[in-house]
Amino acid sequence: MVEMHPGPRHLRPTYDEAERLPYTRIMPEPLSPTIGAEISGVSLAGTIDDATFEEIHRALLEYKVIFFRDQDMMPEQHVAFARRFGDLETHPFVPHRDGHPQVMVLKKNDKIGGYENVWHSDVTWRREPSLGSVLLAREVPPLGGDTLFCDMYAAYEGLSDAVRESLEGLRAVHDFTFTFGRLLSPEDLAKKQQEFPKVEHPVVRTHPETGRRGLYVNLPFTSHIVGMESAASDRLLELLYRQAMVPEYQCRFRWRRHSVAFWDNRAVQHYATSDYWPQRREMERVTIVGDEPR
Repeated sequence: MVEMHPGPRHLRPTYDEAERLPYTRIMPEPLSPTIGAEISGVSLAGTIDDATFEEIHRALLEYKVIFFRDQDMMPEQHVAFARRFGDLETHPFVPHRDGHPQVMVLKKNDKIGGYENVWHSDVTWRREPSLGSVLLAREVPPLGGDTLFCDMYAAYEGLSDAVRESLEGLRAVHDFTFTFGRLLSPEDLAKKQQEFPKVEHPVVRTHPETGRRGLYVNLPFTSHIVGMESAASDRLLELLYRQAMVPEYQCRFRWRRHSVAFWDNRAVQHYATSDYWPQRREMERVTIVGDEPR
């Protein structure tokens, strides 16, 4: 029987994984040993030449989430930057900016509190979940509302050898029903379930660009592990969910107006702290279509 406890938390610093090429167009400043970097020296609203774009792309893969300050982008510029990385999603459950269906609007105030304060990967209930998201802060509270990100490579590598071996070949079911489905009428829920049926993804996915392996289950959207007795599935998933809560695998970003976070949804989970009610917080997000996890 596999012993269900986290293994040693040996970290593989980002600088050991990088190609060791110097950055000449942008200036990444790491936020933690394994995840996150704040980047200066570039305007996302302007024209980005190919060499600068390639460095931004490389930084995203190396640091898993990258941050930019003072990016006062119009929706067209926000969309144009994200589209450099691939096709864009339209979210079926979240409001969008008028005239810009790819720009999700996330508004919080004294009447609408934050509910994203749980560790998760975005839209894993899609057959092809997102590559990543570009999140722009339009309005932020004077204090609070930080977002945390977890390196899911490190979360996987921090498990014991026995647990990692037990995960080989396992697949899990992902479903939107218990999150977004709670807001729908029975009729609308049935329609959306037909449009977005439950999907299976590997418990451990291999990143299509880096080749690294990371945990790919999350509390809001993963219902169970395929072919495993319910109680055993729940125990194993609880262990894997807890890996995202290890501070050594995380970085934390404090928002300012016009800050941007761009995360690789294939390699990280995130958690939006809900500690600012009744203050206002308004964000806009553009999400890039990904691939089917392998």
